[in-house]
Amino acid sequence: MSSTHELKDVIKDTLENRGVLGQIKARIRAEVFKSLDDQNDSKPPLSNENMIINELIREYLEFNKYKYTASVMVAETGQPKQPLDRGFLAEELNVEEDKNCSQVPLLYSLVGQYMNKNRGKSTRSAMQNRGQSSRFLEELENEMASGPPNHITEPLVVKGGRK
Repeated sequence: MSSTHELKDVIKDTLENRGVLGQIKARIRAEVFKSLDDQNDSKPPLSNENMIINELIREYLEFNKYKYTASVMVAETGQPKQPLDRGFLAEELNVEEDKNCSQVPLLYSLVGQYMNKNRGKSTRSAMQNRGQSSRFLEELENEMASGPPNHITEPLVVKGGRK
């Protein structure tokens, strides 16, 4: 390597290929946010609804390995550092959990229950009214009705089009 510029490019490409460059950038942003955040600046008290919503989002972020995003959200919202008990959240939201649902964030269960409850109603007609195909929505509904969401380990969209 004849120049520092080439070395930087190689290092950048290597970090991108390993999937760590995004994590490094997110960590830097989180640390900058923490250093700029005035700890003396008190946050307004959280309502019960906001606390539950924030906890659903935190669980989703952590499940999908967005840990730096989650840490910034917790610091910014004033959410307790210790997550709320999942059983408590499920009870508050009237989410019926089975062993498959307990492996994924409650947000997935809520979306699944909503879609099953409203099957064939407003969401599908809204997509059709916009001139979009409802095939994707039907595939997603079928997948969610057939058990645990496989799209967590197998993406719905793969290179070259839909699954």
